Amino acid sequence: MTVIKASCPSCGDVELTPRQVRLVVCSVETRSFYSFSCSGCGDEVRKHAGTDVVALLSSGGVVPERWVIPAEVLEDHDGPALSHDDLLDFCLWLEGADLLAAVAQGTPRRTTGDSATL
Repeated sequence: MTVIKASCPSCGDVELTPRQVRLVVCSVETRSFYSFSCSGCGDEVRKHAGTDVVALLSSGGVVPERWVIPAEVLEDHDGPALSHDDLLDFCLWLEGADLLAAVAQGTPRRTTGDSATL
């Protein structure tokens, strides 16, 4: 049986089987990684996997998972992060947009009291 030696930041060197190691090979090499659950402390350890590590783990029997990053992830994003208020405003806007789309499609509206509903 193949034994893979890795290191845990808390426990030091640990020995693993190929089934205990997760290898994720990404379309962007700098995002590839391997991870394992440390048998000593139980922590999930995750480390970068360059081409040499990918080759070594693959030759040791670890089955790589392929991951293609969507182009949107690699785009530059400028401006402030969305706030909770931004999200709530967007949800309210969507409700209005749904109502507007239904009216545009000619969906009959029902009226109840003072408000109109679809």
